[in-house]
Amino acid sequence: MTRPVLIAGGGIGGLTLALTLHQIGVPCRVLESSREMKPLGVGINIQPNAVRELQDMGVTNADLDRIGVQVREWALVGLNGKEVYAEPRGLEAGYHWPQYAVHRGDLHMMLYAKVRQRLGPDAVDLGARVVGYVATAGGVSVQLSSGVTVDGKLLIGADGIHSAVRAQMHPSQPPIHWGGAIMWRGTVRAKPLRTGSSFVGLGTHRHRMVIYPISAPDENGHALINWIAEVTVDNDTGWQQDGWFREVAVEEFAHHFKSFRYDWLDVPAMLAQADCAFENPMIDRDPIPTWVDGPVALMGDAAHAMYPTGSNGASQAIVDARVLGAKFLKYGLTPEALSAYDADLCGPVSELVLRNRSAGPFGLLNLLDERCGGVFERIEDVIPDEERRDFMAKYKSAAGFAMEKLNNAQPTIQDGALVSSND
Repeated sequence: MTRPVLIAGGGIGGLTLALTLHQIGVPCRVLESSREMKPLGVGINIQPNAVRELQDMGVTNADLDRIGVQVREWALVGLNGKEVYAEPRGLEAGYHWPQYAVHRGDLHMMLYAKVRQRLGPDAVDLGARVVGYVATAGGVSVQLSSGVTVDGKLLIGADGIHSAVRAQMHPSQPPIHWGGAIMWRGTVRAKPLRTGSSFVGLGTHRHRMVIYPISAPDENGHALINWIAEVTVDNDTGWQQDGWFREVAVEEFAHHFKSFRYDWLDVPAMLAQADCAFENPMIDRDPIPTWVDGPVALMGDAAHAMYPTGSNGASQAIVDARVLGAKFLKYGLTPEALSAYDADLCGPVSELVLRNRSAGPFGLLNLLDERCGGVFERIEDVIPDEERRDFMAKYKSAAGFAMEKLNNAQPTIQDGALVSSND
């Protein structure tokens, strides 16, 4: 019997990989450190390239409609409330697949339910924290915090930004990188802005709000709105809080945004009605030269934790899983498959990490701030239309969802493809 592929971590990336491996006939086992799966987090975006992959493994638009909403527009707005740039997104932009805004926890629990349904109720081992690995003849032995060892054919580290697998693979890696931006995140029930399903970035690259709905409107026209409030501070002394994520009172930070009042949006009033608020620093990790060590590979945040400025962290984790599946189909369950995956993605995605660190698509607000301090009468006089469109096109290409290329690409995994039983 073929030893299973072991997946360290049952987050969005790890569960997508489990579903992918099941699709191509590969036994796997998910080792998840949490003792209970809970719907954690707030809103995230799933870009069209990732929606395509989810559909190809049997997640339907109806599944996604139940937990989120299709994004119609992406827009940037200056400090004075005037539009800097806007473009249609998803189907309305001409993609063959929509873009979705969802609650991260709802997406996670939906994927978890599908793994249990397709692979069986015991496919995910809860309370199984991976702490190390040893390459063996033809496979890998994985150590858990309980002292138990688990043998597998390969190990895929999908264990997040604090990955123990990555720490062993790159023991001299620098600590987590914080560039000085503090985020406060939460949700509120309110009427959606602009198109009714718009992603809106407002302010400057150092002082901004991000607002978008993650549910369809109810009978009163109200949706669940995800909001992110960001301020950049001096980070010379590093992050001073005990943890990376804590619940806070809105009053602790709302004063930073007291001037964000416009005829179409009153940010202080919106924050006062918030359901919850959580504080965390905007963090990532410096790129590493390889995601692979023999029979072990990294994916998702373990490989490329990135700033959320491009709304593509979860999307890239989904794409990672599908590319791994494609390499297994071509090279079998071998270190060669992992090396081919590494060759395809490590370099380009590492560049994306650095691009997001320098503000990603919000870089237009950097330009705006440099040229006029965020206040203007005619945006065309500050950043010409062609320059704005070219800036966004380059970002979408780097992030893997340039429309024409994506629409014309062959499926990452052909329907019905299976890894040979000899592998």
